[in-house]
Amino acid sequence: MTLLVAITWNPQPWVERFRLYLPEHPVVVLGEDFDRSRVRYVATWGPKPGSLSDLPALEAIFSLGAGVDHLMGYPNLPDVPIVRVSQDDLTNRMSEYVVMHCLMHLRDFRRYDAAQRARIWDSDRAPPTAGDVRVGVMGFGVLGQDAAHKLKMMGFDVAGWSRMPKAVEGFEVFSGDDGLERFLARTDILVSLLPLTPETRGILNRSLFAKLAQDGRLGGPVLINTGRGGLQVEADILAALDDGTLKAATLDVFEVEPLPEESGLWTHPNVTVTPHNSAVSDPDATARYIVKQIRRHEAGEPFESLVDRVRGY
Repeated sequence: MTLLVAITWNPQPWVERFRLYLPEHPVVVLGEDFDRSRVRYVATWGPKPGSLSDLPALEAIFSLGAGVDHLMGYPNLPDVPIVRVSQDDLTNRMSEYVVMHCLMHLRDFRRYDAAQRARIWDSDRAPPTAGDVRVGVMGFGVLGQDAAHKLKMMGFDVAGWSRMPKAVEGFEVFSGDDGLERFLARTDILVSLLPLTPETRGILNRSLFAKLAQDGRLGGPVLINTGRGGLQVEADILAALDDGTLKAATLDVFEVEPLPEESGLWTHPNVTVTPHNSAVSDPDATARYIVKQIRRHEAGEPFESLVDRVRGY
């Protein structure tokens, strides 16, 4: 009945929470001496090769974040249910980040920040309002829908795009390849919350940027990527910024992390770089969520937020 914590960062805060909220189960970490035959659950992020092997009693794997791409390429991944984190703390953090950066682009904050440093009093007498700006949320699951609702509360004109058709009250939701072009054509700020799958890898590229609306009040399209770094082609982002296809970009995720010092993204005047912290997994909130799922399972109820291995999310 053991829970194994298999992560690449300091496991102690996680172990403490799991032992607090799941006292009836032993909690162990990689590197300790434990009986692998008694491991029933694994809580993991970026597990090292071999760390999930030889666990004959394993019943479920819990990803410690919203994404599961770190597991999809894992060699010989055990054939058990995979559960991703879907809890309010992470969702709220992501929406805070998305709303903040949409507002910063709406109010042209980087221009005023530069003006302050140069001691220039440069006021825009006719700035757009949120209602003048069309936001497109690409990836319309739990995170995307929550961000969309909060953006709509601020007055933005919000639509969503999903690979598969879905109906969400209060929003126009485009889907599939045909819907993508129409979605992009009405989008001034593109917010990417897509999972990383073979189909979405590299989707944020020059061809896609060229299809964004060029007639908006912001003076050009804006990209916000808080999904996965593998979604974006960074050379294309820089080229699109330089030739005006994109006006600006906020990037929280990158092809290589940490972002290499030599990357042109660090110093581009129209790029905001943040260190993959748009929605960190809080140990307390995440442990509570996973313990809830374990208790549901042991009571004979189904797991919530199960991953579809075929789709990769």
